[in-house]
Amino acid sequence: MKNLLYKLRIRMDRFMQGRYGMDRLSSVMLWISVALAVISMFLPGPVGLILTLLSYVLMGFAVFRALSRNTYKRYRENRRFLAFWGRLKDREHRYYQCPKCHQSVRVPKGKGKIAITCPKCKEKFIKKT
Repeated sequence: MKNLLYKLRIRMDRFMQGRYGMDRLSSVMLWISVALAVISMFLPGPVGLILTLLSYVLMGFAVFRALSRNTYKRYRENRRFLAFWGRLKDREHRYYQCPKCHQSVRVPKGKGKIAITCPKCKEKFIKKT
């Protein structure tokens, strides 16, 4: 039995070689799809059907991302998601884009109208925080 499990492990390792695997975005997508599937069990009619189909689509896309060989693209998607997630959790700062170079600038909330200087191009602009 141990020999069979060992061989299965070796084959799985070979199959996953060069593939992206699971990351934070894929796991969040899987958890959301499971939650949608559970909610859809309690909703009758077309609403439940739509939620079920949406949960299947999310599961399929999460599996597609995990098995993808385009690791650079999946890595960029995950980085964008983590940046978005970090901004959602950051309640003490506001984020603005420089009008000249589009660099993201973080400023503290609750300071009123302030002059913001872009760290990249030194452009000054005024925003209300």
